[in-house]
Amino acid sequence: MFALRDKYKNEIIPQLKSELNISNPMLLPKLEKIVISVGAGDHAKDSKIMQNIADTISLIAGQKAVITLAKKSVAGFKMREGMPMGVKVTLRGKMMYNFLEKLIVIALPRVKDFRGVKRNGFDGRGNYSFGLNEQLMFPEVVYDDIMVTHGMNITLVTSTQSDKEAFKLLELLGMPFAKGR
Repeated sequence: MFALRDKYKNEIIPQLKSELNISNPMLLPKLEKIVISVGAGDHAKDSKIMQNIADTISLIAGQKAVITLAKKSVAGFKMREGMPMGVKVTLRGKMMYNFLEKLIVIALPRVKDFRGVKRNGFDGRGNYSFGLNEQLMFPEVVYDDIMVTHGMNITLVTSTQSDKEAFKLLELLGMPFAKGR
């Protein structure tokens, strides 16, 4: 299941060299990591639900997810220092390409009324972020094992500082961007 990584090495690198006029291969944009995160919200107080969310994200990512803790107490949010706040996992290398391929080929097409991911998710430094409303689109998730449906934020971090170059890279990797602007 390394088709995407092989495609990047054999097809996308030469295409990026010609389209972006970059002769040095070290300056070509590449995917560095993918960060999947879930904010727990109201479920942060229930340790069983937090563990269920962490297990679900671990199953989806293929790598153990970490439960993040609050660094400061904030009375307005009823949050104490050290309380669980969310779950995150950072993917690199083979796991990153496996997850991206699964996301593009299997999960996103299973979203109801899917017309593509928005093009305005770039942050100005070549990174792209978008959110999913629920985790049920991934084939590993068993509906009966889920205590609560939750969304997730996915950030694709690239090596370039240009949104235009990052967009071209993700487009060539097969990211289904919505038509239009």
